Amino acid sequence: MTGLGTLLRHVHELMDGAVAEIYAEHGLPGYRPRFSPYVRTLVAEGPMAIRDLASAVGVTHSAASQTVVQMRRCELVTLEKGADARQRIVHLTERARAALPLIEAEWAATERAVGELDGELPVPLTEVLRATVAALERRPFRARVEAARALGPAARAEAGGALDSRA
Repeated sequence: MTGLGTLLRHVHELMDGAVAEIYAEHGLPGYRPRFSPYVRTLVAEGPMAIRDLASAVGVTHSAASQTVVQMRRCELVTLEKGADARQRIVHLTERARAALPLIEAEWAATERAVGELDGELPVPLTEVLRATVAALERRPFRARVEAARALGPAARAEAGGALDSRA
């Protein structure tokens, strides 16, 4: 039986992988679709600290830091010391700026494709994902897992093993 995590990763791979292939075909090998929100934010806001970039994109500092390292390897950004020696300021490179027309065109095409996909689903994926984020912000998944664990084996058996199959 396929678990939820496997399904989520597979959907992400099918969608994100397709867009990554398009970037590679257009001369940006190694460019990942998840770079686009960072590039678009840096274009709109200018150079900024990783912590501020994380906040603007809506990810953790750790996730932003890892993505910036990958973008640096692809020569899309440079890092400079900030006022605080611990702070790093992210700047777009000329390579990233030259790729902006492609990045913006693919962003728009991806948004249209997501809209089309949403129209084929019984419930739009974007609505389900936003509702999922809101529910998990109200009550984190860890708290839900701990509560399910507290039910014990008898309650899990009553639930038909549903709690065990989602891990």
